Amino acid sequence: MATKIRLQRHGRKGYAFYTIVIADARAPRDGRFTEKIGTYNPNTNPATIDLKFDRALYWVKVGAQPTDTVRNILSAEGVYLMKHLEGGVAKGAFTEEVAKEKFEAWKKEKDAKREKAVNKQKSEKQAEAAKRLEDEKKVNAAIAEKVAQKKADAAAAAAAAAQEAAASEAEAAETEVEEAPAAE
Repeated sequence: MATKIRLQRHGRKGYAFYTIVIADARAPRDGRFTEKIGTYNPNTNPATIDLKFDRALYWVKVGAQPTDTVRNILSAEGVYLMKHLEGGVAKGAFTEEVAKEKFEAWKKEKDAKREKAVNKQKSEKQAEAAKRLEDEKKVNAAIAEKVAQKKADAAAAAAAAAQEAAASEAEAAETEVEEAPAAE
């Protein structure tokens, strides 16, 4: 029986997540499987991978053939590196302790790179938010300036109208005063 390590689709339309399974090569994608060895969620950034490392390593050693995507996932998680290191131990190239040290060093470096990428992404997001805030403050300041200008223009117009009204009242009062003695 030819076994495959493949992805089994779950989730809703447009938001799929996958289960990593061991299945017969003749079984359909979402059909029967032998064992579930992990999950893969590509919707998060970076993608979330939860893998039973020992079981995945066992199935790779036994000869189960992964699909292209699963091969990339297993490689990223270090399953193929561990298989390679265990092959070196079996040939006598180095001891098991050295193999574990090499794997741990690789894992630390990989985790550091992932953490650096996450921090970079987070800082870029914060910088973008700060830039949007500054742009919004500039727009709000421009709007406030326009509103203040309109209020000042309205106040000036009202003051001019009041002066005109006062001047016309004074003129009318003068004409009344001049006309009143002439009428007597």
